[in-house]
Amino acid sequence: MEIFKWLDKQAYVLSYEVLEFRQHETAFYWKLKIVFVDNSVLFSKEYIAGSLRKYSFHWQSAEGILNIRWDNAPHYPHIQTHPHHKHLETEENVMESYDISLEDVLDYVFSQIKLK
Repeated sequence: MEIFKWLDKQAYVLSYEVLEFRQHETAFYWKLKIVFVDNSVLFSKEYIAGSLRKYSFHWQSAEGILNIRWDNAPHYPHIQTHPHHKHLETEENVMESYDISLEDVLDYVFSQIKLK
């Protein structure tokens, strides 16, 4: 897949591991672990079947502390961007978000790593 070729070329990616990958005629699911040069880690899960898309992008520090997680699990109906939301630094700190892709998340992570 193109994403793996792209990850291979990124200076900020130390390594990545495909934890799970399933593909069917009209659907796929992947689970990735991406380690960056600062040893922070992104756990990425995505399921796509037709117009249905479920995702979770969990970025944590090298010490395992949550930096930010984006997902579209429908458990915060009071948020205006429901089901899209993000958790900042703690599970309880939930904010509005938008439909986000792995590429968007990687762009964000790279911009944060550059600042360090």
